[in-house]
Amino acid sequence: MTRRLGCGAALLTLLGAPLLVLLLVIVAIAAYSKPPAAPPIEAVGEVSGIPSRMLAAYQNAATRLPKEVPACRGMRWPILAGIARIETNHASGHTVSDAGDITPRILGPRLDGSGAGGNITVFPDTDNGRFDGDTAYERAVGPFQFLPSTWNGSGRDANDDHATDPHNADDAALGAAVYLCGKGRNLEDRDQLEAAIFQYNHSQAYVEDVLSWIDRYSQMSTGTIPIGQRPTGTARTVIDAALAQEGVPYSWGGGNANGPSTGICCSPSGKSGVRIRGFDCSGLALYAYAQVGINLPRTAAAQAGVGRRIPASAGVGALKPGDLVFFAYNPTNDATIHHVGIYLGNGKMINAPRPGTNVRTEALWDDGFAGGTRPL
Repeated sequence: MTRRLGCGAALLTLLGAPLLVLLLVIVAIAAYSKPPAAPPIEAVGEVSGIPSRMLAAYQNAATRLPKEVPACRGMRWPILAGIARIETNHASGHTVSDAGDITPRILGPRLDGSGAGGNITVFPDTDNGRFDGDTAYERAVGPFQFLPSTWNGSGRDANDDHATDPHNADDAALGAAVYLCGKGRNLEDRDQLEAAIFQYNHSQAYVEDVLSWIDRYSQMSTGTIPIGQRPTGTARTVIDAALAQEGVPYSWGGGNANGPSTGICCSPSGKSGVRIRGFDCSGLALYAYAQVGINLPRTAAAQAGVGRRIPASAGVGALKPGDLVFFAYNPTNDATIHHVGIYLGNGKMINAPRPGTNVRTEALWDDGFAGGTRPL
């Protein structure tokens, strides 16, 4: 029986082992010469209510957008955050890996015209189920809820992995930026921004909801102090006094000019501070300002009337380290103020958040921002 060799095997047989060795060396060199994986994309700063990995995706997309749509102006991460907040609440309830992959996948209702999810229009399948797992009808996919047909035109590779995946936070954010920009909108113009959002979802109520979140996130993202820069004088004394209390328990009604104290009963949620030695939000502010000889009222709403009032409309950029910063049920009505913190700069504050927590430093809250005061 004659043994037949394939052409490659025959060639190796003719040329001998040296060629085999050479080929193995070439394969090894190729394997080790692959470019290293791109470093993880990380957020610059933090914003309350937005997971850091999702914030990083929005920031990365805004940075990369000019290469994709050079004629577009005014793309900022708060625009993308506003869309994602309404669409999926920043992929809430799902895991986002360091590479930006979201699991489990976020899938909207089947768009078969049945009325589920408010849809009465039939959208036949366009991707053979590749992105939405449905070979009959479309489903919106990913954190920005793209239809697969729309993704085919707007999808982009934002993390240099040579794939465009609407279930990847980075790719999805850049794809959304491309879609919003169209052929080159000026998103600094409010009318053009509204038109872009309306194109994303043909609902005026949707536009208004997204714009409200864009405005909130824009306030939260305005930096005033470079990272690492410390205030001086009385502002530094106030901040240092508050920072020295980090880790002290929250106590409803607790805290005075001399430091932590037992509180009273009871908070609106029924929590008592009677057996807890610590601070509530206004007690911490009262203590910190007492260290520079300023006697603040006991409640957060009353503290808003001390010194120069900085309205919410002025944005976070109008605040300086040491200012009191307030949060209200209705940010235009000081009588509804329910929380106070001490501004540290870079969109952060130190505060006693709520029963069951400790005094801590965190990003300014995205809900109910009511501006600040400057007692100093």
